[in-house]
Amino acid sequence: MLLSVLIGVPVAAACFFFVGFQHYLQHLLWESLPQTLGFDRAPWWWPLPTLLLAGLIAAPIITRMPGSGGHVPVDGLRGAPMGPRELPGVVLSALTVLPLGAALGPEAPLMALGSGLALLWLHAAKRPLEPKIQAIVATTGSTAAISTILGGPIVAAVMVVEAAGLAGPQLVVLLLPCLVASAAGAVVFNSFGEWTGLAIGGLTLPKVPPDTHPDAGDFLWGIPVAVAVAVVVSVAHELGRPVLAWTRRHTARKTVLAALAVGVCFTAYALTTGRSPEEAALSGQTTLGELAGNHASWPVGALLALVLFKGLAWGICLGALRGGPIFPAVLMGAALAIACSGLPGFGATPALGVGIAAATAVVSGLPLTSAVLGSLLLGPDAHDQVPLVVIASVVAFITSRYVVSRRRSPGPVLAHPEST
Repeated sequence: MLLSVLIGVPVAAACFFFVGFQHYLQHLLWESLPQTLGFDRAPWWWPLPTLLLAGLIAAPIITRMPGSGGHVPVDGLRGAPMGPRELPGVVLSALTVLPLGAALGPEAPLMALGSGLALLWLHAAKRPLEPKIQAIVATTGSTAAISTILGGPIVAAVMVVEAAGLAGPQLVVLLLPCLVASAAGAVVFNSFGEWTGLAIGGLTLPKVPPDTHPDAGDFLWGIPVAVAVAVVVSVAHELGRPVLAWTRRHTARKTVLAALAVGVCFTAYALTTGRSPEEAALSGQTTLGELAGNHASWPVGALLALVLFKGLAWGICLGALRGGPIFPAVLMGAALAIACSGLPGFGATPALGVGIAAATAVVSGLPLTSAVLGSLLLGPDAHDQVPLVVIASVVAFITSRYVVSRRRSPGPVLAHPEST
């Protein structure tokens, strides 16, 4: 337990400055710089040069640096922990490619940062340890890191339990260090935020629609909307696999072309809707907060365009660039569900919960984690929405498993692709 605290504190401190600097660069590139050049906001063509630059930076990182800049996001958050040797490439990729507009989140780089720092601490101690102990320490570091932007240690702990699939003493051995490290890290992370006043860009909703008790209409519409979200997110996610196969040869050149295609998607969104391309670009947590806080200002056409062009860009990024897959999917799910909230008897608050939980369940393959995250994001009145959020999470998980299995083979449905 003491070792877990000693790991969680420095990991959280490193994550704070990592996320804070990334948020600063994002604000600089998409708000301050356009205003300096005389624009009220990022113009429609802004994603073209920024994403081209992102591709030019990502290409040598992926092809030449150890670790290839991190795990391929289409494979989810699972995979072997990143060690200290791979850490420079992961950090450099995240601090350049993500602020330039890639439709990926910081969660995967944060987990790699946490595991790499934890293993670096072990190496500095110069004590030979069993591989099992090293795996537990790496998982502890990555869990402490991801908890800083997913609402604290509870979500991270549930994620560990559900992803590990363990029970009994083995679960205790893994869960307790992760829980303690996450709690210690959350204290440090939040304290740094209060002391410095820096924005940390976590997955939060500063303002949500007024709380309402879900009624029969919300459940009547919520279940098919969860199915629709699952289908859309699953199809967009599967786009990343042919992109990954396409980039395996001539990787550097095709990485640049893929990044430029992402910029074209964001430009098309801006030209189609007349809105800022920043809404579709980047990870999506800022746009998610704006959508939740002022959903009435979003026309249905703009929401559907956001889902379409964000989904295309996200699918390309999943196979060609590096980052986390969850944040953009959450925005897509929320946008599609809010677009359906005008249906008779379907409220905005239940729609938001359905969209967040359903999209998270699809991309993570963890329905319990998705339900907990969706409930926490809805704020102090979320208990009213919990039954609908849980049902949406389960329905979306089953739907995505079916959709993906049908696309990959005509055989029976056996398992979700992210859980095998």
